[in-house]
Amino acid sequence: MGKIEDLASLYERHMGVPWQRTIAGAQRVVIVVYDKELERAFRARKGEFEQRTRTAGHGWVEFDCTRCFAEWMAADEYREAYFEYPDDLALKLESEFTEYVATSLRELLRSCDENTVVAVTGVASLYGFTRLSDLVRAVEPDIKGRLVVFFPGTKDGTNYRLLDARDGWNYLAYSITLHSSGGAL
Repeated sequence: MGKIEDLASLYERHMGVPWQRTIAGAQRVVIVVYDKELERAFRARKGEFEQRTRTAGHGWVEFDCTRCFAEWMAADEYREAYFEYPDDLALKLESEFTEYVATSLRELLRSCDENTVVAVTGVASLYGFTRLSDLVRAVEPDIKGRLVVFFPGTKDGTNYRLLDARDGWNYLAYSITLHSSGGAL
């Protein structure tokens, strides 16, 4: 069995446990951590996670972050000017992009019930534009079922590092990950 299938088995075990309904949004976040080199393999096999979610009796809705930046930029009337002066984009990213993504995710979360997994994929495409930690914190109050973040990076204790490249963020979510030797963490 491959690493993605091993991870899917651990995920299935967690999703098969009855969900507590009286917990805060932050406690409804599950982070599935895998090596950044496995991103393409994960993308090819993410249907495995959907199938295991449905087998456990839960709904599944996906929120793919891959196109968020392109869609946000395409909608901006001053986009051409940002290509000429990219440094001017930094302030706009800080003040608007995270909220754009959070608003889209929030709308999806609000449309789901307490028995649905909202699977967040493509988070590597947010790197350099916003912090995933800011996005998760922004939508915590709107999580009814479970927010499952598929995270290409590493976890050390409660510290997560997206793509192993940026200073990590400390978050107390339930995490599903494999040791480098292939065992569960």
